[in-house]
Amino acid sequence: MSPRTANPALGVQLLEAAAQLLAEEGPAALSTRRLAAAVGASTTAVYTHFGGKSDLVRAMVKEGFRLLDRRLREVPESSDPVTDICSLGVAYRCNALEHRHLYGVMFGGAVLGGFSLTTEDRQHGRYTLNVLVRAVERGMETGRLHPGDAYLVAHQLWVALHGLVTLELGDYLVEPYDADVCFEAQLTGLLVSVGADRDAVAAALRQSCDGTDTP
Repeated sequence: MSPRTANPALGVQLLEAAAQLLAEEGPAALSTRRLAAAVGASTTAVYTHFGGKSDLVRAMVKEGFRLLDRRLREVPESSDPVTDICSLGVAYRCNALEHRHLYGVMFGGAVLGGFSLTTEDRQHGRYTLNVLVRAVERGMETGRLHPGDAYLVAHQLWVALHGLVTLELGDYLVEPYDADVCFEAQLTGLLVSVGADRDAVAAALRQSCDGTDTP
């Protein structure tokens, strides 16, 4: 008899459930029995997908970055790179809010308990920056942004947005300086600092946020 193959859809459900258990109850809740019960599967099904806790955590990291990369690549490339950068910022924030439990695992926070991500684990998601780097490069090529190191500018944007969504997910940002206000001010300040026109950024943000509701 041939071995049973893993069900990809069940694998994704297990990853989402595992991230939620970690976020809401801590590492002690991440047992095979609890995870199987959360998705209505057998413990055998869990072992079919993940051999152990280390494999499970690494799979959550990879799934989180896969979802982020997919969301960023769904942003269409327009003739205006500044608008594209703003749209990518909106997409990054929306993805973090939609997949808040996986987002906490992706960056190896305290939620992982005694498990430590390796250097390889931490660098795995760097590929998700590529689409943002390209938008910054286009901004520099078209004169919308000052010439410079596109990778460094992309990192600045990443660092800033990661900080913002981390605070937003923790409910630290409240009125009058709530997440929406801080997001607009942060992205505007960064883009203006690298050469973008302030009015153009304001218009780009309005266009990027039009019809986009953060979860």
